[in-house]
Amino acid sequence: MITKRPLRRLPDMVDPDTTPDHSSRTLLRWLWRAYLNRHLWMLLLATFFMALEGSMLGLLSWMMKPMFDQVFLAGDQSALWWVGLVILGIFLVRAGASVVQKVILTRISQQSEADMRGDLLSHLMRLDISFHQVNAPGTLMQRVIGDVSAVSQVWNAIITGAGRDLVAVIVLFGVAMSVDWRWTAVALIGVPLLVLPSLVAQRFVRRHSRTAHQIAARQSGRLDEVFHGIVPVKLNRLEKYQSRHYGKLNSERVEIEVRTSLGKAAIPGLIDAMSGVSFLGVLIYGGGEIISGEKTVGEFMAFFTALGFAFEPLRRLGTITGVWEAAAAGIERVMELLAREPIYKSPENPVAAPTGTPAITFEAVDLSYGDAEVLRATSFTAKAGKTTALVGPSGAGKSTIFNVLTRLTDPHNGQALIGGVPVTDIALTDLRDLFSVVSQDAALFDETLRENILLGRTNISDVDLKSVLDAAHVTDFLPHLPDGLDTLVGPRGSALSGGQRQRVAIARALLRDTPILLLDEATSALDAQSEAVVQAALERLSEGRTTLVIAHRLSTIRNADQIIVMDAGQVVESGTHTELLALDKVYASLHNMQSST
Repeated sequence: MITKRPLRRLPDMVDPDTTPDHSSRTLLRWLWRAYLNRHLWMLLLATFFMALEGSMLGLLSWMMKPMFDQVFLAGDQSALWWVGLVILGIFLVRAGASVVQKVILTRISQQSEADMRGDLLSHLMRLDISFHQVNAPGTLMQRVIGDVSAVSQVWNAIITGAGRDLVAVIVLFGVAMSVDWRWTAVALIGVPLLVLPSLVAQRFVRRHSRTAHQIAARQSGRLDEVFHGIVPVKLNRLEKYQSRHYGKLNSERVEIEVRTSLGKAAIPGLIDAMSGVSFLGVLIYGGGEIISGEKTVGEFMAFFTALGFAFEPLRRLGTITGVWEAAAAGIERVMELLAREPIYKSPENPVAAPTGTPAITFEAVDLSYGDAEVLRATSFTAKAGKTTALVGPSGAGKSTIFNVLTRLTDPHNGQALIGGVPVTDIALTDLRDLFSVVSQDAALFDETLRENILLGRTNISDVDLKSVLDAAHVTDFLPHLPDGLDTLVGPRGSALSGGQRQRVAIARALLRDTPILLLDEATSALDAQSEAVVQAALERLSEGRTTLVIAHRLSTIRNADQIIVMDAGQVVESGTHTELLALDKVYASLHNMQSST
């Protein structure tokens, strides 16, 4: 079972902006402290069984000496049985140890991968909107799924290599040394020749693996754009265009993966070449001693078997280098994301959020995105428990008002206050608990209608739920759904109409029962009939709450207690619908334009 844990952050996390390339020691230390150390006892148990499995190869090679000298050459019938039973026992122990260590390592690997994915998702959701505006959802999906999968591949390879193959190599060369140290020295004569090519291959693999991860992220981003925009793709006949672009990414991916596989295969290939040289040297050097009678056939077979067994785990250890370098690229990318801090955080000493139904005040707020001024000395007050509408042309700064209130962004000058308390002085969780939001694009999940309304709440009674469904007019269409509240709404609520999705969003807001309501073009995409139903539900939702409404359709905010007209980031008019028409300025012009249309 995967348990929920707080996000793990390490005190020695390296800032990727200052140190983009990390040493293997740094990466391994991070992996150990962040994810593996909690499995210490399971790792030790797995290592014991891996060591047991690896040492059996040494014992098997050692048994070649009595098998040849006492059984085959001397013809000792009694030795036949005990040698055979020992060899049988070796294979049984090896089989059992192999099964146990693989099960344990799989659990450690899967749990660590799940923990890392969960941590990465939690961290990404904490990052600011500006980060998500420049990182496509498909790219981030690749980071959470693809990069972490690449990292998880290294667990079994490294741990198995250290616990089984390394032990096997040590034991096998111990057997070889016990037979003749000079033969062993001859067998290892080619090892120094591996060092420089191995280092070159390691850097080659890491560099190309990082490029492969980047291409994979671009592929995921392209797929996300295609599937999200499948309707305009079809209507504009963009199938060939999108296929061509994705095909180019596929070609790049194939090319880089082939190059990466070349680097991964180079090290085991070099070990194979060294193995051939070693066997030739031992055969020539040791063969003469066998012929002269200085060594027995059994000794030679024990040595040769140990040497033969040793080169296979050596090849696997060589492969680990390639696997590690490929995984290291993914680890670096995961570390880069986890090292990135959100810009907007809770204050160190937050004040309590206001209680009751608060007023909202903007005091000379300035805000720019780059060189573009969005808000300029914006000042107004939305009265407690009243409805205040924000109107104006596109780009006037209306949505930015909401972003400043909820601290999706902070102003450069001035401040926003809720109940007289600056929003920057309130803890983010407490601040956002003050708001319910209904926008023109109701975000529904591919779950049941019930889960989309409750969103994990378990303390809602059937009576309260029924009241919310009635107030939001969800019960109007509920009988027409095949499974009622247990009907799956499809990806992004595709099984529901626009008006139905809006009513679900209103039901959510009613359940949150917050003192402030933010309505962002909540009816702009609806037909007249749906708009009338949703508008009635919104009026019910607004009762007793401080409500801010962004609206382009002025007919929907005629009854607002206050209408604030914005233009180029400034408040240019304010008043009721009647008062603003009497002024005969910006609002009246917008009203007349919509009326004539």
